[in-house]
Order: sequence, then structure tokens, then C-alpha cells
Amino acid sequence: MQQQRLSGKDDRAAFYDDVDRKIHQIWKDSNEVYGAPRITAELGERYQIVLNRKTVAKRMRLMGIEGISPRAFVPATTIQSKRKSSLPDLVKRMFDTGELNRVWMSDITYLRTGEGWLYLCAVCDGHSRRVLGWAMDSVQDTFLVERALRMAHTLPW
Repeated sequence: MQQQRLSGKDDRAAFYDDVDRKIHQIWKDSNEVYGAPRITAELGERYQIVLNRKTVAKRMRLMGIEGISPRAFVPATTIQSKRKSSLPDLVKRMFDTGELNRVWMSDITYLRTGEGWLYLCAVCDGHSRRVLGWAMDSVQDTFLVERALRMAHTLPW
């Protein structure tokens, strides 16, 4: 007991210092993404240290680190009309006509970035499946599609 007082640290403090270093290393290895549940699992797998998730969360809080939790994402999609589309299917779902530059297709996809979401519109040739034009923006609107079509239209054939 006297020796513990003289050294200034007891076994528990030394243990938690070691655990804190390992928690920080796991957190860094995960690109600062892992939270307490994943770090708890990693401590068990890597170092055979069994700790409660709440203990790991407390140690992380004391060190001022936290994981990144996934954000709920509900993309702004096309709002479909209640009435049936009056546009005819001119290609009758036959996108590959056997000739280049006869049928163009377009699609929009969502890309997660560090700053939020981006919309990517791509225009492809139906036969070659080659991307002819594309555009990206943080807003999904007609200008996005228009820019992708302009790029496809100006492509030299």
C-alpha cells in the first residue's frame, strides 16, 4: 500500500492508461470512425481485453474522441404523378438497337461525400454502354440532366 502511494499510480490506473492507448490506436486505425461497440469488439479480438461497452464509451468520452454514426438519408427522388405517364415508349424497352448513337439512356445516382450528398447524372449509349456525358451537383434538378445531355451532345463521334 505504501509503495502505491509513493509511485503515484495503482494497478487500475496503469491498466486504464494501457487500455486508453489501445482504444485510441483502434480508433485511429479505423480512420476515426469506430464507436464504442466496435472498439469493444476490437479490444477483445486484438488484445483479448474484455470490457463493457459502457466502460469503453466512458474512456472515449474522457479522451474526447467519438465515432461517426451513420446519418439517416432519405434521398430526394422523383415525385411521380398520380396519373399514368402519357409519354410513349418509343424504343419498346429495346435499348440496344445494334447501332451506336441511336438510343441514349440516363440515370441519376446519389454519392455520399464528406460534405454531404452529391447527385451524379450519367448519359450512356444504349449499344456500347459507353458514358457519353455526366454532371454532378448538390441539387437534383433539370439543370443537372441538361448539363449531362449537353456534354453527351458535344462529344465528337
